[in-house]
Amino acid sequence: MKINVQPVVLSGEVTRFQGNGRRLGYPTANIRVETDLKEGVYFGFANLVTFLEKPSLIFIGVPKTMGDSDRRVEVHILDIPDVDYYKNTITVSIELFHRSNHRFKTIQELVNTMHADEAAAHEWFKLHSLPSIEMQAGS
Repeated sequence: MKINVQPVVLSGEVTRFQGNGRRLGYPTANIRVETDLKEGVYFGFANLVTFLEKPSLIFIGVPKTMGDSDRRVEVHILDIPDVDYYKNTITVSIELFHRSNHRFKTIQELVNTMHADEAAAHEWFKLHSLPSIEMQAGS
């Protein structure tokens, strides 16, 4: 169920976790930041290094399927090179709630859902190419 949210801006230093996103084909820039947002997948825009207002899939919560227990914000920026961005600041504008977080029965079920999330995000971004609030790189 997609729900527009009042844009929320989160920012933090990109932190290393287990690297599961990269292994599953969805590398993420992860930050530890407090937020009251519901656990799940969101669509929004990210600023990271020279990439400004880039469409992104944003996961907030505990990656239960992978056996993790730490709540975090994971940002998969669409269409940028997969390199390490550790120690850089990332800022995300969260625009749309896409779906709730839950534990999948298998890793393949998770990956299939991630592919569906990405397809849905591409469709949404075709209609919403600019963030609804201003962000500045490194803020």
